Amino acid sequence: MGVSGSGKSTVGGLLAQRLKVPFLEADDLHPATNRAKMAAGRPLDDEDRRPWLLALADWIREATDSGQGGVMACSALERAYRDLFRRAGAGVWFLHLALDRATADQRVAGRVGHFMPARLVDSQYAALEPLRPDEPGMTVDAEAEPQAIVDEAANAVRAIR
Repeated sequence: MGVSGSGKSTVGGLLAQRLKVPFLEADDLHPATNRAKMAAGRPLDDEDRRPWLLALADWIREATDSGQGGVMACSALERAYRDLFRRAGAGVWFLHLALDRATADQRVAGRVGHFMPARLVDSQYAALEPLRPDEPGMTVDAEAEPQAIVDEAANAVRAIR
């Protein structure tokens, strides 16, 4: 979880490979209307997000029910979204890739071909509710090398299995 530009896709893909589980880039399940709205520089509201969040919860449920598990790269900025995901599957655990705003702005501005414009980064920070102590997971510095983050996360996940 984390704001745009925090490295969710990179770290999530590497972590899924390490754990030998399926990987889902949550952005791939956004309907075209959501992508178009964000590309136009307008942040999504909860009504826009609802079908997307329910589709992600379904993926979590299927991954849990299969016994295989999985890794999903998703902003999951609000506690309510994370609560929905935890209800969808036992053992849901979050890795918060924390990143300062200037670095996020720089990373997002440097992307080519992504629907998320840099001007929406502020709205992500406004919505961000960092992990709370009662939520399963950990927070790491997203400026660390992706492989170091994966090592730390894989060790944490294996410790709770």
